[in-house]
Amino acid sequence: MDSVGAIILAAGLSRRMRDRNKLLLPIAGTPMIRHVVQTYLAAISGEVCVVTGFEPARIKAALAGLPIRLIHNPEFEKGQAFSVKAGLLEAPLTDHLLIGLGDQPELTADDLRAFIRAHLEANPAKISIPLRDATRGNPIVVPAHMRARLLADDVNPGCGKFTRTNPDLSAYIPMPTPGFFSDIDTPDAFAAFERMTPQGATT
Repeated sequence: MDSVGAIILAAGLSRRMRDRNKLLLPIAGTPMIRHVVQTYLAAISGEVCVVTGFEPARIKAALAGLPIRLIHNPEFEKGQAFSVKAGLLEAPLTDHLLIGLGDQPELTADDLRAFIRAHLEANPAKISIPLRDATRGNPIVVPAHMRARLLADDVNPGCGKFTRTNPDLSAYIPMPTPGFFSDIDTPDAFAAFERMTPQGATT
């Protein structure tokens, strides 16, 4: 069976959340980043890596006791692409690698498993990207042989530019569930999430 690991990006400056680190906001009484990481741990058998940057000690404390690998990105202020780079350089080699965001608490383990199955049934040699209408989502799935290509551009490493400039190497996978297309970047987004999801009901 193909092995699947994960990189979860948790390095951002959280600027749009004003004076709060969005990854530490409570989801059913649990810091958001811990909730998201637990979802990935429940979905895959491979290693889960978390890339830190901004407030790394607080993120590490929120994840205490979980069986994960922490990867610190010293270039986190340069943007998400460099956190992807840090993760790709240190994550263990697996057949496929989920690269996801730490601020997507609507995702469930069933969602992730369904996406992995769809990737394997489509074209597992390509990078799989969730799609709804014309909207791209996260996480994506990267096959092992693509890692070096995602690291080849020193100025724009990672997936964003690469998948847009190499559409023949990407597969868009229709995914119906909203968790792939929603993240929490602002106080208004968090308030909307709380209204939609009774605290204590999120799994």
